[in-house]
Amino acid sequence: MLNGGVTTPLQLNCNRLSTEAVTKMNKNTPRIIAYLKPTCGWSNGVRAVLRKYNLPFEDRDIINNPANYAEMVAKSGQPLQPTLDIDGHIVADVSGEELERWLIEHGYVQPNTSPTDVPINAPCAHELPNVSFSPRR
Repeated sequence: MLNGGVTTPLQLNCNRLSTEAVTKMNKNTPRIIAYLKPTCGWSNGVRAVLRKYNLPFEDRDIINNPANYAEMVAKSGQPLQPTLDIDGHIVADVSGEELERWLIEHGYVQPNTSPTDVPINAPCAHELPNVSFSPRR
């Protein structure tokens, strides 16, 4: 405040901009709870997308902690993973590719062509086709 406690129009605009900037910043850094399997391809793809965009998240293991699984089902109304709670929005049964598209469409991130360290659309190992190979002769 200037002039003995009188707020100037410039200070009001600065305060308004600060509030708008904080609101935008909060949207770009959402609170994310990710209900994931420890070693699933789709779960790893979701983790890779969140790392790619430097989005902090809480990784809740649904295999080794039955309470996390029950919470995911209660919140989402379905039993499939990966499921995320992003600022109260449930994004269920999603691959890393689908999550990335959702984050872009909802304004949380801007498109980024940086590669990820793992595939973002790969199934869990137990869901891969059973293929056997004959030894070479």
